[in-house]
Amino acid sequence: MLARIGIAFTVAPSGIPEEHPALPPTEAITAVALAKARAVARRLPPGLPTPVLGADTEVVLDGTLMGKPRDGADAMRILRALRGRVHQVITAVALVEAGGGGREETAAVVTSVRMADYGDPEIEAYVATGEPLDKAGAYGVQGLGGRLVAGVDGCFTNVVGLPVETTRRLLDRWGLLPAEAQPGAPETP
Repeated sequence: MLARIGIAFTVAPSGIPEEHPALPPTEAITAVALAKARAVARRLPPGLPTPVLGADTEVVLDGTLMGKPRDGADAMRILRALRGRVHQVITAVALVEAGGGGREETAAVVTSVRMADYGDPEIEAYVATGEPLDKAGAYGVQGLGGRLVAGVDGCFTNVVGLPVETTRRLLDRWGLLPAEAQPGAPETP
């Protein structure tokens, strides 16, 4: 998604487990996003300030973080819990300046998602594809899991895993956007 808006980047896994502290959902998710960005920033050599972007996305149902499924049976449990209901997808984005700058900023986006009233055969078929096994809430709206979604109220890219407009604004505040990626510039297809 960053490439689509003209941002050059390198992927560096943080190694941070996605275990959320006992805080309200948005605060817990923000803490993990910030921990991810800080972990990568600590590994970079000192010198020139280098921006590090970290993110964490979670599905929240009735105030409970659903997490990623442990296995197929857990994916089925999560999808049954979401069936026919509205939940929130929260993504926190953290920007940390590595290399001695120390500047940090976070933002979080909440999107409501209404799931269809799908049946167990649809859940079983979807889980058999393997797609839900590495997804928060056991579905990927941008993939086959989109068939299970009845509606999205808010930022679609947030549900995919990175709220593009919020990330763009955060990067812009830090002066990190090329002209073609400035807020209001169209995304390339």
